[in-house]
Formats: sequence, structure tokens, C-alpha cells
Amino acid sequence: MFRKFRSLLAGFFAMLFATAAIADGGGLLNVSYDVARDFYKDYNPLFLKHWKAVAGETVEVRQSHAGSSKQVRAVADGLEADVVTMNQASDVDFLVDKGLVAKDYARKFPNNASPYTSTMIFIVRKGNPKAIRDWGDVVKPGVQVILPHPKNTGNGRYSYLAAWGFALRQAGGNERTAQDFVGRLLKNAPLFAAGGRDATTTFMQRRIGDVLISFESEAELIAREFGKGEFEIVYPSLSVLTEFPVAIVERVVDKRGTRKLAQAYLDYLWSAVGQENAAQNYLRPRDPALLKKYAAQFPPIKTFTVDEMFGGWSKAFPTHFKDGGTFDQIYQQK
Repeated sequence: MFRKFRSLLAGFFAMLFATAAIADGGGLLNVSYDVARDFYKDYNPLFLKHWKAVAGETVEVRQSHAGSSKQVRAVADGLEADVVTMNQASDVDFLVDKGLVAKDYARKFPNNASPYTSTMIFIVRKGNPKAIRDWGDVVKPGVQVILPHPKNTGNGRYSYLAAWGFALRQAGGNERTAQDFVGRLLKNAPLFAAGGRDATTTFMQRRIGDVLISFESEAELIAREFGKGEFEIVYPSLSVLTEFPVAIVERVVDKRGTRKLAQAYLDYLWSAVGQENAAQNYLRPRDPALLKKYAAQFPPIKTFTVDEMFGGWSKAFPTHFKDGGTFDQIYQQK
């Protein structure tokens, strides 16, 4: 109960602060997930320079970052985001259901409104003392796994679905064996982090766990902060393709008169400059030429999509993450 109250209180103050900041002047508020902070910190000055050149206007872009599901709930509760930049479609769909985002938002931009991709990988201690090579190794007894909460965070859901999909693709794999496999993974989690960045802090600073499951892009951010000699990256044989949908919050841009600016802000993510920034932040760009240019930092990995393996987020989310879904069934036995 206390943790729930603390989470609600933190969300309230985040919403209050961001709303007050917007009231101070024009520009945009981009409400995003936690590990995207550095990407947009780099992207915003690039866009502002572009906007000044094409529109002759000086504007400001403000950022708000936390766990993706907490963020969309804050927007639904009144946080006046002009745009949302999330890490899975189910969170944007939540805002569609609230009448804040257009039903056809995925068709308003290329690539189903996802300007870049990533995948889930393993980050292990230097020397890889537990010899972790694939998903089968992270479910072994005695291996501590750090990941964000699968029910409340995009990062955690992708980790969960990556493990589930891997289990389904094994010889004799089916829903029953996949549920057992993911159950063993969750039993190896000593705790669930509040978000992707909190999971990194738990693993790197608190030194808890043998393996951190996170986005490929997070590994470079860890290297920048802690040094490349502090950990190793392990690519599993199969993982999930993670997509990062963006959308305009219709009701807010109409109220604030920022639709043109919001549209341009998101469009620029697909520009050569925006795609270059994605690659430099270790997010896989959609531009094939840039992906080839940065091939050395993006090792080939077999991936599946949520659509291919689970029939899309509209099916995966209620099956696995709504109250009473498979996550709850597994967790009750943890």
C-alpha cells in the first residue's frame, strides 16, 4: 500500500511540475519512457535548430520521463503532453481508448509510427562468471536476473515476451512449456525494478544480480556512465524486435495550438539528422543506408515481432499483463 501511494504521489508531482513548466511559455512537452531520456536530450537541440531555420521561430521542448505505463496514465489524468514517444503500442493504445490519441496514429507516420527499433539483450558482469549465453541460461537455478516489472513497464513486458517467444520456438514448445519457462525466469528475479533506468541502477550501482535484461541501446548508456570494462554484452540466439511508437496528443495540441509544431517534431525523427541521432544513441535506425553504416555496432540477431508471435499488442497485453493474465498466474506461484 505504501509503495502504491508513493508511486501515485511521485506521478502527481511529476505531472504538476511538467504542467507548471508548460504554463510558463510556448513549445512542446514530450512525455516519454525513462531510458529515452538521453536520446531526446540529444535530439531536441537538433530539431530546434531545424525549426528555427525553416520556421524562423525559437521554441522550447520539455521532456518528462518515467516508466512508460506510468507516463500514459499521467497523460490520461491530465498531464498536457503535446506528443508521446513510448516503447510499445499498448501504451499508446491506452491513450487511444481515452480519446486523446487518434485511432489511426500508426498510419500517420512511417513504419507504424516507430522511427527506430531495438531488441532485448543480456548485460552480464565482467568475465561473464555465470556463463550466460542464451535464454536457457538465465532460468537456471542460482542465476539472479534483474528486469523491470513486466506488468507495469514496457521494458519488462518486452523481456517477458522475448523469453516466452524463445520458449515457443524451441523443439516441442507450446503455451504450457512457455509459461513454465517464464515462470522459472521470474523466480530468478530477486526484485522487479520500477523502470529500465532503475533496473540499470540496481545492477550496476547496487551490484545486485548476475544478468540485466534490457534494451540493446541501454548497454551503450551504461558504458558511457560506468565504463566498458565493467560489463559484457551477450546477444541471445533469438529475441523480440522492440518498436517505439510516437503519437500526437490530439486534444492537447488543439487546445494549445501546437499541432503544426508537434507534427514537425515527430516527422523530423525520420529525417537524416533524426535517424543519425538514433544510430548514435545505439537505436537501430529505419534508414537502411544508416543501418549499414553503423553495422559494426548492431550485430545481426534473429528477432520476432509481437505481431508475429502473439498476434499484436491488442492480444498480447490482455492475455499476459491485465489483471488475472498469465503474469499474475505465474507470479502467484513465484
